[in-house]
Amino acid sequence: MGYLLTVLFGYLLGCSNPAYFYAKTRKVDLADSGAKNLGASNAALVLGWRAGILVGIHDIAKAAVAVILAQLVFSDLPYIGVVAGVSSVLGHIFPFYLEFRGGKGFAAFVGMSVALNWKLAIVLLAVYVLVVFLTDYMVMGTVMLVVSVPVCIGIVERSWIGAMILLLATVVILARHGENYRRMRKGTELSLRSVFQGKPKGKGQ
Repeated sequence: MGYLLTVLFGYLLGCSNPAYFYAKTRKVDLADSGAKNLGASNAALVLGWRAGILVGIHDIAKAAVAVILAQLVFSDLPYIGVVAGVSSVLGHIFPFYLEFRGGKGFAAFVGMSVALNWKLAIVLLAVYVLVVFLTDYMVMGTVMLVVSVPVCIGIVERSWIGAMILLLATVVILARHGENYRRMRKGTELSLRSVFQGKPKGKGQ
């Protein structure tokens, strides 16, 4: 019952999406604008960087809160934090009230990772920045981080069952970035350099 309640709570918390409601006040449909998703990066792309930051903070926080609360309430259940975090990430990606069309899950994945092991998360976020800088593509950093977290959790915490649960979120997020990979092949993906030069190219994440 504890796991069931955690999955339900994590999913519903993950479904909360300020990007959708803020866009509605601006009479914009993020699902059909920019990168066509309800995540922080698209909010920034379509609505401006302030909106993107606010949405990103919310998306990170909701997954972290799901993990922390689950660990406090059901501290005796193994892997409960991982279950809560993954449920929140999936709720963000597949919100029931938006025809299961949400964001791509990266910000929520980061929040979950920080709550599960903040020291490991900081190291991997530093590597994320380095990968983005070296490759000039944010999506490459995203791929690195979502793949590395379950692997490192399995190695560092010797929690391979937890790692396998985390892989569910990893696989879904990788699949959700399919369009980004196609744009990279075509040379139309948003690059870091073009953003800083003020000449954004492509649609980004």
